[in-house]
Parts: sequence; structure tokens; C-alpha cells
Amino acid sequence: MKLDQYNNSNFDRGKPWAVEALWRVIEGILFSSWLPGSGWRRICLRVFGATIGQGVVIKPRVRIKFPWRLTIGDHSWIGESVWIDNLARVSIGDHCCISQGVYICTGSHRWDKSSFDLEVKPVKINNQVWICANSTVAPGVTLMEGSVLTLASLANCDCDAWTIYSGVPASKFKPRQS
Repeated sequence: MKLDQYNNSNFDRGKPWAVEALWRVIEGILFSSWLPGSGWRRICLRVFGATIGQGVVIKPRVRIKFPWRLTIGDHSWIGESVWIDNLARVSIGDHCCISQGVYICTGSHRWDKSSFDLEVKPVKINNQVWICANSTVAPGVTLMEGSVLTLASLANCDCDAWTIYSGVPASKFKPRQS
């Protein structure tokens, strides 16, 4: 790769630089702090364009790249120190548990190009999904309804409904009871 050839000028950040800068300040000082409370975090996200359902719990130290590219359904939990690195849209359904330390990634680089081009793909997490602590979800992955990604696993391809996945990379482990 030749990093001097890197150019991401065609990447659309989704909001003017001033909005992004304001979000960075609020996220850095308040949102991703140790301070308890979900209500004010939900309000912050909504003010910056996120769609947040009813009864959503957001724990301290959560990081979100672009709130305007985030949807969280009703009664979902976002655990402590989750990082939603959403260069592309991230959709989280109803009754989902995103446990502590989870990393949801929507961007990578083209290793087949010497210019190391940025590549972004959305992540979709359907209803009743549980992503266990310290797991990673790769760009472009869809976790179907009721799927589980076990502790410290890597989902680099889609996960079937009502199936438990485990490992690096994650593979089918066993069916999940509804």
C-alpha cells in the first residue's frame, strides 16, 4: 500500500463540520463520560439526529461516531464502553442487548488497492439479538432476529436467526431457544 495516495474526499460525513465538531465536544466531555443516566444520553442522541426508541438504556463510556447514522429500537440496552463506529448506518432493533466492550465497525480499507481506499458498509442488528461482551461486528454484517454472538467473538458474516455464534471468526454453535 502507498498511504500517500490515500484520498477519502468522496466520503460524505453526513452533517456539516460544525455539527460534527459540536458532537465531538459533547461526546468527549459528557456523553462518553462515567456519569450515570440513560435519559440525558437518549436526548443528546436525538438532538444530533439519532432515532432512539422507548425504554433504551445507554450505559456510561459509550462512544458513537455519527449519531445521525444510528437507529435503536425499543427496550434495547447499550452496555458500558460500547463503541459504535458508524461511518455508515447502524440499525439496532427492539429488545437487543449490546453488552459491555462491544465494537460495531462499519468502515475498513481496500487491501487490494495500493491507495488503501476507504470502504463503508452498514450494520443491521435485528430484534432480540444479544451481542455478548467484547465482541466485534464487522462492516456489512446483518445479525438476524434472535441471534447471539458469544463472548469475545467476531461476526464477519451474517448470522442466522435464533442461532448462537461463537469464536474468531464466529461460526454456528447451536440453536437458540426463543
